[in-house]
Amino acid sequence: MSATLGLVTDTIPFSNVDGPGNRYVVFLQGCNFDCVACHNPYTIGTCNDCGLCVERCPSGALHVDDRGRIAFDVKACAGSNVCIDTCPQDATPKARWRRDTDVLAEIRALAPFLSGVTVSGGEATRQPRFVRALFHAVKTDAVMRRLTCFIDSNGHAEAATWRLLAPVTDGAMIDLKCLDDTIHRQMTGQSNELVLRSLVELERRHLLHEVRLLVVPGLNDAPDIIARTGAWLAALDPDVRVKLIGFRCHGVRPTSLIGREPSRDELEAHAARLADAGLRQLTLV
Repeated sequence: MSATLGLVTDTIPFSNVDGPGNRYVVFLQGCNFDCVACHNPYTIGTCNDCGLCVERCPSGALHVDDRGRIAFDVKACAGSNVCIDTCPQDATPKARWRRDTDVLAEIRALAPFLSGVTVSGGEATRQPRFVRALFHAVKTDAVMRRLTCFIDSNGHAEAATWRLLAPVTDGAMIDLKCLDDTIHRQMTGQSNELVLRSLVELERRHLLHEVRLLVVPGLNDAPDIIARTGAWLAALDPDVRVKLIGFRCHGVRPTSLIGREPSRDELEAHAARLADAGLRQLTLV
C-alpha cells in the first residue's frame, strides 16, 4: 500500500486533554479559520519559503535548499521558537510532510500505553485523505485496532468530508465559537454555517463526542447568546457533552477585540444559563 502524506506540525506521544484517556496526538498544519483567540496561530498558515527565519535561527536548523525551499533539520533544532516569532505568515518552517506509515510506526510502539489517537491542528479536516489513511491503518492493525480515533475540529467541513472520515472515526470534538453568525465572522473570519451543519451531521452519525464553547468577554458572552446556544444544542441532544472554556490571554496575538479573561463567577453564570436551556452534561475549564 502506498503511503499518504500529511503536513504535520508536531506530535505529542501522550496527552489526557485531547479526548478520552491517554492519547497520541497529531497536529496538522493549516487552518481555514483565522481566530482572534487562537492559541496556536503558527498553525494557521503554511510556509511560503520567504527565508526570513533562516538567518535568525540560533541553532542553524534551517537552510534554503537547492529548490529554494526552506529545509528543517529536526535533529539540529534546539527547540527555539524564534522562527515562529519571525514568520509573517502565521506559519512555521518546522512543519514537515510526513508519511502516514511513519506516524503509524510511532503509534504502534506506544500502543500498549495509549487509549487512542487524536488528529488536531490547525484544522484536521483540511487533510482528510491523510486522516482517513492514518485511522484506517489503526483500525486494521492487530496491535492498534483497540485504539479509538478522534478528530479535533473547528467544524468548518463539508458533509462529503465527514462521509469520508466517518467509517474510520470514533468521535469528533467540535468548537462552536458563536451561534451568532456575525460575531462568528468577527472571531474567525468565516461563517458558522458549515459548523452548525457539521454538528447536525455528526450527531446524526452518533459521532459528536463533545462541543467546546469558548467564552470571550465582550465578544461572544452576551447572556442571550449563551441561552440561545444552549437551546440550540439541547434541541440537537440534551445529553451532548459541552465544555465551557474561559478564554486565556497567554499565547494569543494582540487584538482590540479581546480585553480580558472571564472570571470563574462569570463562567458559572453561563453554565447555569446552558443548564436552564436543557443541557445536562457541562464541564467548566
